[in-house]
Amino acid sequence: MPVATDGTIVAGIDGSRSARTAASWAADDASRRGVPLRLVHVYRVPVAKMPGILPPEETIRAGFAHLGQEWIARARDGVLSRFPKLVVETAVREWSAVPALIQESTTAAMVVLGSRGLGGFTGPLIGSTAVSLARHGHCPIVVARGRRPDGPLPDEGRIVVGTDGSPTSEAALGFGFDEARLRDSGLTVVRTWSEVLDHGSLRPHLLDVDAVEIEADEWKSVEEQVAPWQDKYPDVPVEVVVRRGRPIRTLLEFGTRARLVVVGCRGRGGFEGMLLGSTSQALVAHSECPVAVVRPAVPSEADGGTRP
Repeated sequence: MPVATDGTIVAGIDGSRSARTAASWAADDASRRGVPLRLVHVYRVPVAKMPGILPPEETIRAGFAHLGQEWIARARDGVLSRFPKLVVETAVREWSAVPALIQESTTAAMVVLGSRGLGGFTGPLIGSTAVSLARHGHCPIVVARGRRPDGPLPDEGRIVVGTDGSPTSEAALGFGFDEARLRDSGLTVVRTWSEVLDHGSLRPHLLDVDAVEIEADEWKSVEEQVAPWQDKYPDVPVEVVVRRGRPIRTLLEFGTRARLVVVGCRGRGGFEGMLLGSTSQALVAHSECPVAVVRPAVPSEADGGTRP
């Protein structure tokens, strides 16, 4: 089955209200970018060998496909009621959700999922779906959620980007700046630091640590990282925040009044392993706004990162 064409925004659909929220966020972004939206439902026929009790496998398969088509049609009608000129593609695929969405991500501009679900995207990001996509996908992953479960998406607030100075976080900064431009929003760049940890490792000579010096170094680092992006996006109002503390707690706090929180999928320092352990799960489970997880266009080890 054909997958997303280059630049298409993909939304995973499973019939839940959360999936409709994802479709709404994806449609809005696709409309702003002037690219097609692709609504994808993935189903898997359960293995159950009970002849004479259950219907034939082909009948079950046809039922799953029909239900998926109904969910896709409702989602399509919903987004076209808001964005009548939007080009909307649809697909109902028999496969497992993660490999199907990873394949979609190879050519998509981004993949958008809800924070809760039914069917193929059940419990997305408290389980393995989002983490797997963040680790193995080929484009940004957005988890669309509101201030409360199944609540409306926030329609105001700044774009917040968590950065630790690593090359990987350049991709997150670029995505954040672009979203701020598209949404005519301000951008807040957040850097956290600790007197105990230095880029994920214990600081040597802890008794001699100078907190004032550490904070000054972090300010210098983040300003140097942000400056080229400000030159590229001169119309985006930028606020830089350097704060002592834990990254997840800081980002969750900013998320309470943000429109979108953006992080890299890997990094060093405060955001290391963002999508590989408890930090990612906490952001996805508890953030009060959509969360975007951005991979660099190429491995940072190979080219030193992506800069404007």
